[in-house]
This record gives sequence, structure tokens and C-alpha cells, in this order.
Amino acid sequence: MMSSADHIQGLKFDQIRQRLVDAYGKPRARDPLPPVDELVSTILSQNTNDNNRDAAFDQLTQAYPDWESVMNAPTEDVVEAIKTAGLANQKAPRIQQALRAIASHTRGEIRLGFLREMSRAEAHAWLTNLKGVGPKTAAIVLLFSLGIPAFPVDTHIYRVTGRIGLRPINFSVEKTHTYLEEVIPEKAYYDLHLNFIRLGREVCGARKWHCYRCPVEDLCSFEDKNFHPG
Repeated sequence: MMSSADHIQGLKFDQIRQRLVDAYGKPRARDPLPPVDELVSTILSQNTNDNNRDAAFDQLTQAYPDWESVMNAPTEDVVEAIKTAGLANQKAPRIQQALRAIASHTRGEIRLGFLREMSRAEAHAWLTNLKGVGPKTAAIVLLFSLGIPAFPVDTHIYRVTGRIGLRPINFSVEKTHTYLEEVIPEKAYYDLHLNFIRLGREVCGARKWHCYRCPVEDLCSFEDKNFHPG
């Protein structure tokens, strides 16, 4: 049950959500990738940028006709195919292990549609049980590909929600996932996730922040605000 404090926090999220929509617009829902594609793409995205992720994903899918072929390929060949994404020696075995776990669960079919029959918590737990799949990767697959409400927390969202005062400052990333999913209305997950990321990239950076351009500055509790350009 949500506490009164969490209820107040939820109202603050509503206000911030509207400010961000006013500033950035409501993000258009992108065409979803098939769930296994989303999982592989998100593993590739770890510790790299979107361009490298997309290039590696394209190279992988051009090199192999289907996920079964990726699963059964020599690991060193998969490493070569995804090297653009960086950390290929780690990511290739993780991808292959995830594909094997999926195939084992589905009696040989590499698909994740069965997660739709689970609760969010069960589906999230199933995904995070895969080696190399953390809370963010699981939540991305649930939200963007399976249509299961979830709130992925990346480095931008973790930083921004901490500075604004939308989460307890001592919470870990994992605790932040659980907390934000409790206090943010499910209907707001999609656009808040994307607009928080935009706020973190364009305004509230890790090394530079521009509070004079922030649409929610007056709602923010960050102590080291910067009101000067340059």
C-alpha cells in the first residue's frame, strides 16, 4: 500500500511529467522490436552509445539468419560480429547463454512471448535471472517490446531523480527501479522514461548542468544549481 508520503511524491511526478511534456512533447511510441531482438539489442547497448549498439546489432543479424544460428555459432565468431559495441568478449557469451536459456524454457523455440502470461514481477525476475541481464535491461524489454508496464532506470534517470529529489538519495539503482515503479503512475512510464533521459542528456548532465534551461528547476532540490550559461 502506498504511504501518504509516496502519494505526495506521486503528485510531484505528475507535475514534473506535465512540465516535461510541455517542454519536450509527448514522445511517440516507436515500433516495438520483437522481444528477443530487444533483449539482444539492449545487451549490446551496455557501456556503449546507441550508434555502436545499432551497428553491432545490424552486423550480427546480417551475419546470421536467425537467433538459433547465433546461439549455435562459435563464440569467437559472434564476438567478431558484435565488436563494434565494445566488450564483445563479455557480450557474445551473454547473448548466447540468454538464447540457450530461452530455448530451454520454450522447448527449442527462441521467443519470449510467454512472459506476457506472467505478472510484471515474475517476468522481470525471469529476465534478470539471465546472466548479464540487470533490472534496466529487463525493464526495457518489458516496456518497449512486451507491453508490460515497467520503468527502466538508466544513468540519466538515476542522476536526475536523485538531484530533483524524486527518490531517496541513498537508494541503489536496483532499489530505485522498484521505488519509481511504485510511485509513478503506470500511464506515465513511457513518456517520463524518455523525457527524463532527454533532460539528463540536454540539461542535467553528469559533469555540466544548466539549471537556467531546466523546465523543472523550481521543483528541484539540487543544492549545486547553476544559473549561468557557459
